[in-house]
Amino acid sequence: MVNVGEVTGPGYTALPTARVISSSFDGGMVRFDRAGSSGECQGQNETGEEDAVFILESGASISNVIIGKDQAEGIHCRGPCTITNVWWEDIKQTGANDVTTINGGGAFHASDKIFQHNGAGTVKINNFFASDFGKLYRGCGNCATSHERHVEVNNVCFKDGKEGVGINANWGDTAILSNVKTNNKPTAKNVCCAYKGVAKGSEPSKIGW
Repeated sequence: MVNVGEVTGPGYTALPTARVISSSFDGGMVRFDRAGSSGECQGQNETGEEDAVFILESGASISNVIIGKDQAEGIHCRGPCTITNVWWEDIKQTGANDVTTINGGGAFHASDKIFQHNGAGTVKINNFFASDFGKLYRGCGNCATSHERHVEVNNVCFKDGKEGVGINANWGDTAILSNVKTNNKPTAKNVCCAYKGVAKGSEPSKIGW
């Protein structure tokens, strides 16, 4: 198993504002967060894009980054994006929002979800490690616009989690999982969970596994 203490880098940068990536960015395994700014850790208070560490424009990519503990949001994507070998030390709100492809990396201490899928299309998560988390992936169940969403999870390791992925069965969502390992947290039946998506302002209900 991976240990957060084993994920280290050569340096640290506290960003005063979210860094916008328009093409590609290789962080060289430097740790980034928003300490001392409006985007620093705010617990479970609702935050937005401006509180992220990185904002990726449509088609952009980010790689080899450690997202530090002192941040309110991790990564926001404004369209399809690719995240490669990014590690989150401690997730207060969603680690990454509306991503398309995640290759490698991992996340620790997410009381809620790691990846939130608000738009349409397919999210692919490959070779990822998740420890002490609420959900690895959740298709939004009460966004202003309802979409059919899909998720593909391959070669992922779960440790001390509550649920693997959550999809909205009534909106045609699908999940394909292969080569998933767990320490029984989440349990086998909670690796993939079905919800009933609802209108904005209501709370979706869990309807099966």
